[in-house]
Amino acid sequence: MKLYEEIAQLINYKIEKGYFQPGDKLPSIRQMSSEHQVSISTVQEAYRLLEARQVAEARPKSGYYVLSPQSSPAMPSISRPSKEPLEVSQWDLILKMLYNHEQNNDIVLGRGTPDVGINTLKPLSKITANISTHREITNFTYDSLQGSRRLRDQISRLMIDSGCNLHPDEILVTTGCQEALSCSMRSVADAGDIVAIDSPSFYGSMQTIQAIGLKALEIPTHPETGISLEALELAAEQWSIKAVQLTPSCNNPLGYTMPNEHKARLIVLANRYDIAIIEDDIYGDLSYIQPRSRSIKSYDTEGRVIYCSSFSKTISPAYRTGWCAPGRYMQQVKQMKYVSTACGSVLQPRAIADFISQGHYERHLRKARAQYLKSRDTMIDWVKKYFPSGTKMSYPQGGFLLWVELPDNIQSIELNEKLAKESISIAPGVLFTASEKYQHCLRLNYSQVPNDDIRGAVEKIGEIAKTLL
Repeated sequence: MKLYEEIAQLINYKIEKGYFQPGDKLPSIRQMSSEHQVSISTVQEAYRLLEARQVAEARPKSGYYVLSPQSSPAMPSISRPSKEPLEVSQWDLILKMLYNHEQNNDIVLGRGTPDVGINTLKPLSKITANISTHREITNFTYDSLQGSRRLRDQISRLMIDSGCNLHPDEILVTTGCQEALSCSMRSVADAGDIVAIDSPSFYGSMQTIQAIGLKALEIPTHPETGISLEALELAAEQWSIKAVQLTPSCNNPLGYTMPNEHKARLIVLANRYDIAIIEDDIYGDLSYIQPRSRSIKSYDTEGRVIYCSSFSKTISPAYRTGWCAPGRYMQQVKQMKYVSTACGSVLQPRAIADFISQGHYERHLRKARAQYLKSRDTMIDWVKKYFPSGTKMSYPQGGFLLWVELPDNIQSIELNEKLAKESISIAPGVLFTASEKYQHCLRLNYSQVPNDDIRGAVEKIGEIAKTLL
């Protein structure tokens, strides 16, 4: 048993024995660190584990509190995907979902879009307008291939929070995280190669796997701690895996954060089998637990981790500004970027760089994290109240996406089709796999401030789901 697990077990024991009652505040991280003579990071991992197990909850600027047992939803099952590499499909379903979102749905609960109406984004609009007004010729031309130096300077500072110390020259600005992921995969794998992924997994990265002609090997994934490293090692012994692609912090769609100790072990495994790691950390800065957990990249000593992220989830998808830190693969990724979009825009990266440097970004993150945490708890309560008996759901540790597992005989595609008549949309679970699994699952977005319209939509989803039993 790891040290952080021992600390978590001790706290859990005291809760079970009644030393701490539901709603009680738990000892602070510093207090636990001093009392048990362990590092602060060890206590942080222990509390993260307790939160993942729905024993404790973090409250912004307050600390950790004991969670009432009756308020804890049942967790989804550990995934058991196919043991064979598979070709990815589902493109028609994704296209249909995107089309439906654009056409006639008033309440879109299926897309991974943040709340772009948060008032802490107002300074960004002013900064963007000011840059446009000055009409400097440099704002209306191509940027360099590697991207805005001003933005890369700011990104290198931001990445310190994830444990990374990177020089701006080690960072490549991209058109969103999707381009970063696409360029990364094309840099480390060729048609016919195998890429290991968590399961369920983000459908955007899986479509990149399909477009390149790769095969996806889905690895069993725990809804609290992420992919099974034991299963990944067995797969690496059996198959020639070129890369592992995963979202280890505030995962999409399950919401888990892989323990730091697991991230360190993953690096050791990748080094042993000479496997590249493509880390999608697009939701990492939206962790409800602060300071946020370390990235896999922060443990990398051989340059084999390609770190990908974006401001699409923390600020707005409209700015289409992402980045990657490719490590040893810099030249390959840079070439793939040139083939993909060549040189990007100047205007948006410059505006975001100023937004960060003036202190607005950190203030916005604090506001967004607090809002999403409250929205998560409200959405979970609504799902428990309105959905069929036997429904299970994730307990996201960051971001704004909830994974819901309905009773087995409910088909979420059929459910979505019926919801379209009510101008409501969800993301069916089958989108998140290369196999035929998760047909009874769905993903919900809870980024918006809860209101009667959203509550009514969740109630309608539950009502129709019950008719499909």
